Amino acid sequence: MKRFCVCILSLFAFAGGVAGKIADDSASINMLDEVTVYGSRIAREIIPVQIMSGEVLRKLSVHSVADAVRYFSGVQIKDYGGIGGLKTVNVRSMGSQHVGVFYDGVELSNAQNGVVDLGRFSLENMEAVSLYNGQKSDAFQSAKDFASASAFYMTTRVPAFDGNRRHNLRGKLKGGSFGTLNPALLWEWRLSETVSSSFNAEYTYTTGKYKFSYRKKNGYDTTETRRNGDVYALRVEQGFFGKLTDGEWKAKAYFYNSERGYPGAAVREEPGKFTHQDRQWDYNVFLQSSMRKNFGRLYDMRLSAKYARDYLHYMSDPRLDVTTMHVDNRYRQQELYFSSANRLGLFDFWETALSVDLQWNALNADLTDFVRPQRYTGLAAFASSLHFPRFKLQASVLGTFVRETAETPNAAAGDKRKYTPTIVASWRPWMKIDLILRAFYKEIFRMPTMNDLYYTFIGNKNLNPEYTVQYNAGLSYAKTFDDMLAKSVEFRVDAYYNEVTDKIIAMPASNQFRWTMVNLGTVEIRGIDASLTGAWRIGRAVTLDTRINYTYQKAQNFTNPDNSYHGDQIPYIPLHSGSFILGGGCGTWNFNYSFIYTGERYNANANIPENYEKPWYTSDLSVSKTFRLNRKNLRLTAEVNNLFNQQYEVVQCYPMPGTNVYFTLNYEL
Repeated sequence: MKRFCVCILSLFAFAGGVAGKIADDSASINMLDEVTVYGSRIAREIIPVQIMSGEVLRKLSVHSVADAVRYFSGVQIKDYGGIGGLKTVNVRSMGSQHVGVFYDGVELSNAQNGVVDLGRFSLENMEAVSLYNGQKSDAFQSAKDFASASAFYMTTRVPAFDGNRRHNLRGKLKGGSFGTLNPALLWEWRLSETVSSSFNAEYTYTTGKYKFSYRKKNGYDTTETRRNGDVYALRVEQGFFGKLTDGEWKAKAYFYNSERGYPGAAVREEPGKFTHQDRQWDYNVFLQSSMRKNFGRLYDMRLSAKYARDYLHYMSDPRLDVTTMHVDNRYRQQELYFSSANRLGLFDFWETALSVDLQWNALNADLTDFVRPQRYTGLAAFASSLHFPRFKLQASVLGTFVRETAETPNAAAGDKRKYTPTIVASWRPWMKIDLILRAFYKEIFRMPTMNDLYYTFIGNKNLNPEYTVQYNAGLSYAKTFDDMLAKSVEFRVDAYYNEVTDKIIAMPASNQFRWTMVNLGTVEIRGIDASLTGAWRIGRAVTLDTRINYTYQKAQNFTNPDNSYHGDQIPYIPLHSGSFILGGGCGTWNFNYSFIYTGERYNANANIPENYEKPWYTSDLSVSKTFRLNRKNLRLTAEVNNLFNQQYEVVQCYPMPGTNVYFTLNYEL
């Protein structure tokens, strides 16, 4: 580690100065829309990044951000069934807790269990979703942006007004299978020449009931109904956006309230015995703001602040389900966060940045003997970038300092102080050919969650952080065409090796009824991510967009050489997976077809026939038509999901819906 840091500092000292601002590198092909611009230069990133934005998101037959992320390569979504099921994202097999989730540039965190449920974020007001392996290739960012093995960004819409318009109003009404009703409203208004505001509200209701078939002994010979999957959810957001001289600011208030049933696992040998009446209530609210200001060519500053308050109530009542034990727990979280990022530039080829973040988390629960922990986290990141026409280099060192306290004496975990480096490089061999070679190395860790450390009778305050080391090498090639069928094509491929050590798992303690969290585990992941995107034009009227993703992952468990499953594939990670999207438009008509494939997997550490999970695939299709009504746009959309009624499970015993149909009405004023 020390030798690595010395090499980084020596390298940048050799360059002899501090540079101006690096050009923005948002990397994606511009997806074709009703209004299409051909021949534009495709911007590039050093770090592997996948982006879906604008109309592409709205054309997908998806209910939430979690559904859209399925179309990224290298990603596994754990979906516990239906609209109301928990949905978490796992990137390159390192675990959900290693994914940093950012909402308009500020991280969404969950100190209790380290998992962010992406199912609660809608695409209704989403401008773009992007996934970075490692971190953004930008030295000027918060320390939090450096602090995850991968980073997922959600960017909401910023109001834009045509001409002298002062208001934009868009309403949506969606309904269909499973008794789903989903109205939404987006209202934007211009308060002055420099300040605008946005209000977005959305309500979701579904019964969550759907039929599924399953195999008892001799094939799919039984049909049951998935119950207790109802969801009542309300999301409200209010945002303000302002322009400064050489800068901008944003402020947002977010509110989410839901009640849902958890249908639990479908036990097949005794259908109907386990009724699964568990219920969960969620209340989430946060206030966040950010400001960016340029002070001439030499210095930029970015400030961010956030306050969040979360409430979770989980109940399992044996009076409703005699097979369960009584659980009626309430959890309350609070978070305060502040970030200051500073960039200094003296030369056009070199910039440096220093970021400092401070965060406070507190967890309270009505569990017996709960210690009520608090966590104080400080992060400091120093980063520097070299930027030449054919060569780019970025390096950073992140310092993480954690102190924990608890109301119960001697119950708090020990202090942590760690330094982790990252280095990223890209090279363009020929200026006239848009071929880029890239590589990165990154060390990072994730702190044990408060559940890992303090959950009554299970937590272990002596846990070490879970470490990851990542190596990545890849290339991208892009080309635009004039007066041809293909307007633009881009190909990307990355090979990677990840190693996770001190993996945190639950193990039996004094007996099988009392478990505890321990550091026991080494996982090695070798993989390849590949994608091919293209924009096409047939004549003057028809446009097509294509996107193909493929992932190969060999994720092996090397925890215990004495176990028979030593070196086997870890649970729920397929060797092969991929997706395909075909979208098109002709005048006022648009269609979108999407296909997802997940190969064979195992649901436990031992790769034996009893744990085998067969491959599954789904096909979704949507068609929309836009009408002009009183000089306003009215769009009608019909979508069919799981077109071929595939009976499948993402997680064992959590069956997913078969064919389902939705109709959507959008009206813009």
